[in-house]
Amino acid sequence: MVLEGNVLPVDRANVDTDQVIPAFLLTGITSVGLGVHLFKGMPGGLDLLAAHPDASIVVTRENFGCGSSREHAAWALADRGFRAVVAPSFARIFQENAYNNGVAPIVVDAGEIDALMAAPSLKIDLEAETIATSDARVITFALDPLRKRFLLEGGYLDFLANKRDAVRSWLSRSGSTVE
Repeated sequence: MVLEGNVLPVDRANVDTDQVIPAFLLTGITSVGLGVHLFKGMPGGLDLLAAHPDASIVVTRENFGCGSSREHAAWALADRGFRAVVAPSFARIFQENAYNNGVAPIVVDAGEIDALMAAPSLKIDLEAETIATSDARVITFALDPLRKRFLLEGGYLDFLANKRDAVRSWLSRSGSTVE
């Protein structure tokens, strides 16, 4: 799977989940419609989005997604059309939520971030684990093998849904049933 898109350069470290989507806007438990609130809690966030309306890949500094462990941050990114976040590091729970919701959390060396932020667009090959810039620079990264499969299948729930028939077949062969 290849993700190609324009870059949203978020030139700051420690962007917490309340900056990604403020808690007072979390009035539901569905992922639909949260993209309109993306980065409303980050100073200059709405201006940044307005300056990059076609962006689908966030490039940022270390510790992205720190703070509260709300899945809404990954939901808001996905709902706004972002398919990947590239950073030197992520808060652990945000990273899990991103994988589970089909938003690729790509970890690269901090020394690569300035060049990636300056790139107008990126081509991320999840299977080959590479990022290519428009000037033909290629950067490698590593994904957890199981979570990589989640991304390739659209997120954890889609991954599980794709296993439903195999589980039913196994249950049938084993004589087990699930109500």
